[in-house]
Amino acid sequence: MSSSEAVTVDSTSDRWAPVRELPPSAKLVAKVLDYNDTLTQSQLAEETLLPPRTVRYALTRLEDEGVVDSRFSFSDARKRLYTLSL
Repeated sequence: MSSSEAVTVDSTSDRWAPVRELPPSAKLVAKVLDYNDTLTQSQLAEETLLPPRTVRYALTRLEDEGVVDSRFSFSDARKRLYTLSL
């Protein structure tokens, strides 16, 4: 592995540093949001196969770390849309 490849790996791992110490459910939710731009809580529960309560907890932890942004859905104001901000 060349030194330029090592730098690339290091910069990628730094991106995930805020998530590294979080519970596995939060890591899974973050990874799913990384692959999908924006999802609702119910869509995250479907994608991760986690219970809605666990997804809520994971999103709270991710928001506390500042790695997830949320906003109200324009199509349904009762729902929030979540995006990864790493």
